[in-house]
Amino acid sequence: MKTNTQSKNRFYPYQEKDIQILFDEMESNVKKKLLYQLPTGGGKTIVFSEIARRFMIQFGKKVVILTHRRELCTQTSKTLIKTGVKNQIISSTGGNFKPEYDCYVAMVETLRNRIKSKKVKTDDVGLVIIDEAHHNSFRKLMGSFKKAFVIGVTATPFSSDISKPMNRFYHSIITGENIADLIADGYLAKPESYVYEVELNSLKTGLHGDYTVSSSNELYSSPAMQELLLKAYLEHSKGKKTLIFNNGITASLKVHETFRQAGIAVKHLDNKTSDDERKEILKWFKKTKDAVLTSVSILTTGFDEPTVENIILNRATTSITLYHQMIGRGSRKLPSKKTFSIIDLGNNMQRFGAWEQPVDWKFVFEHPDAFAKQLQYQSTGGSSLQSHSLSAVLRAQFPNTLEMTFDIEGHYQEAVDMDKKTKTVIQQSIRQQAKMCLDNAETLSQAIALAEALQPEIEWRVKQYVKCLENASRNYKQWLMEDYQNRLRGLIIKLYPKVTAA
Repeated sequence: MKTNTQSKNRFYPYQEKDIQILFDEMESNVKKKLLYQLPTGGGKTIVFSEIARRFMIQFGKKVVILTHRRELCTQTSKTLIKTGVKNQIISSTGGNFKPEYDCYVAMVETLRNRIKSKKVKTDDVGLVIIDEAHHNSFRKLMGSFKKAFVIGVTATPFSSDISKPMNRFYHSIITGENIADLIADGYLAKPESYVYEVELNSLKTGLHGDYTVSSSNELYSSPAMQELLLKAYLEHSKGKKTLIFNNGITASLKVHETFRQAGIAVKHLDNKTSDDERKEILKWFKKTKDAVLTSVSILTTGFDEPTVENIILNRATTSITLYHQMIGRGSRKLPSKKTFSIIDLGNNMQRFGAWEQPVDWKFVFEHPDAFAKQLQYQSTGGSSLQSHSLSAVLRAQFPNTLEMTFDIEGHYQEAVDMDKKTKTVIQQSIRQQAKMCLDNAETLSQAIALAEALQPEIEWRVKQYVKCLENASRNYKQWLMEDYQNRLRGLIIKLYPKVTAA
């Protein structure tokens, strides 16, 4: 093994205790899958980096650490080096397992592609560590590491997909210190919360349970909400370094305009911002004392700026994971920062309780359905999918298809969260409808006729996708409609011989 025998980190007592518990579990059952929970700001990356170091020394096998964002790969690699672990990042631009390394850091899709193309071998991997384990995309890789011990790490052990609870994959959970105790012991900053009750009746929910981008944009871009946001900022956080979280680009750009007109130093950041511009904006945010950064789906994970003094939730969410991730961006403690403020403009604290309020994560892990009901996870605000009902005539043409709907906005948000290209949403939609046509046709001509019957549904899906893009032109929408139809027909023709042969 090429790993240093002496860790370069000093651990807090609660971290050392958790590391020892995890090792005791590994020694008692080498085929176990463990879930480890520790709040945002508690030092999860430091803990699992030390676990990786000790595992390689004690068991003499390699370690793979999986993340779902490029930023987390880099962040994890740096922490491993500080811990004394020489490691290699497996990136999309190149890199296979090199024998001089015993520890590898990779995004799940990148590593999956390497394994499928047989460019990397996984036989000598003894431990797989999964960061942000509440995401379900990691499961597709676990068949390649059947002999390895698996440790999932998350602040919120509640699956991003309620139909795939975490206790189906992990055997047991180990919970670390709760937020309240970390605050009381001086490890995290103490929050000061300000809640403004907001009427959310206009919000709609998608298939995945969270509020849609389009309905959130409409509400939070309104003059009344912009006025309330600015008022709340001036009353409680004027002059403080502030992060504002939004659910849509349109709303965030409106925030940028409102604050700029008020003479406040502000910048906007979203997943479409180029890498170079993003680096410049984050550099500006770091060095500017009273900076305000309004963002969308980009700073909830893999972002660590301890000087943030104020968090504004300019959105509502039904995801307790997202709720904790957003607020956690302000919880880092500094010698000059003992507290931070939270402004809630989405009734989120009413929905989940105070951020620092202890949660029985063991109960959540063991009884996810009961916990989901407690949170009223399925919103009663009215689903965008429910408001789009398929006609009985159309449904009757697909008797062999159980589920004909497809949550465009939900899949779009998932693509953004997983750092995938958003065009994959259209690809998934086309594949689903091609399968529907093939499953309900006896001949190729019948399958193509069914595709033509889906025209109203296709138009609705394209419309929802364009709404997610927010700034797409009318010409692009028309082109996308035609391209969608052509690709659907082409995929049916391509797959038909294979399906009939099967």
